[in-house]
Amino acid sequence: MIKSKLDVVQWGADRFRVGPWRGDRSIAYIVPAPGRPPASQTIEQCLRDLAARGYRSALTSALTPTEQHPFLAAGFGVHERLHLLRHDLRQIRRAGPIRLRRATRFDRAAVLALDGRAFDPFWRFDDHGLRDARRATPSSRVRVAESKGLAGYAITGRAGPIGYLQRLAVDPDRQHHGIGTSLVADALEWVASRGATSLLVNTQEHNVAALGLYQHLGFEREVEGLAVGEPPLAHHHGASPPPLPARGGGGPRPQPPSLRWSWRS
Repeated sequence: MIKSKLDVVQWGADRFRVGPWRGDRSIAYIVPAPGRPPASQTIEQCLRDLAARGYRSALTSALTPTEQHPFLAAGFGVHERLHLLRHDLRQIRRAGPIRLRRATRFDRAAVLALDGRAFDPFWRFDDHGLRDARRATPSSRVRVAESKGLAGYAITGRAGPIGYLQRLAVDPDRQHHGIGTSLVADALEWVASRGATSLLVNTQEHNVAALGLYQHLGFEREVEGLAVGEPPLAHHHGASPPPLPARGGGGPRPQPPSLRWSWRS
């Protein structure tokens, strides 16, 4: 049975976390373990195993250029490219007057509903995606913005000296009111107070609004970005794979040590 959470699988020294992409049991989500990239032969073994489980297509987490090499050698193509931005935490703009507070378990339904309005289906979080984003780093927190109800939320994580803005979502009806700015500024202050030296975030190359927000707040684009990989599973499964969800807009979405859950959830 294919579970609706990420399971750890290992061949030799190479480990992956795999599970359904956003609850879709025909599309596998593959997250290589941090550290040394896996061998291309191991990736091919992983694909055979996923095809045997019934998956028809697959997507990787957001991969750095070094991580991409063995996946490309295993026949993966690029499904989507992402900008990677870094803030050095030297100058942090203070959060605005928007009321921010720590999220509680009672906010989960409202947060998921807001996420569904803020992102198109391809990037939208389900309950498992939200949980994975929170667990992608050793320490994390979820903050919500309130302005006539829940107007936005952010997930921020930290792994050692690096902070990660795993998720930022603002209600489409409340955009351009300083909510995103306040949430990002709050994230910067939090990781800096915990001893981090930089904060990373990724966003789609065509998301001009998100890119402008981050650059306005002091983020700078890294020379090399990230990419979500996509392999054909047909030759492992014996049938043509269904089309993947349309690539969509939406904001950042990371997640992990080295941003693993935005496709680097």
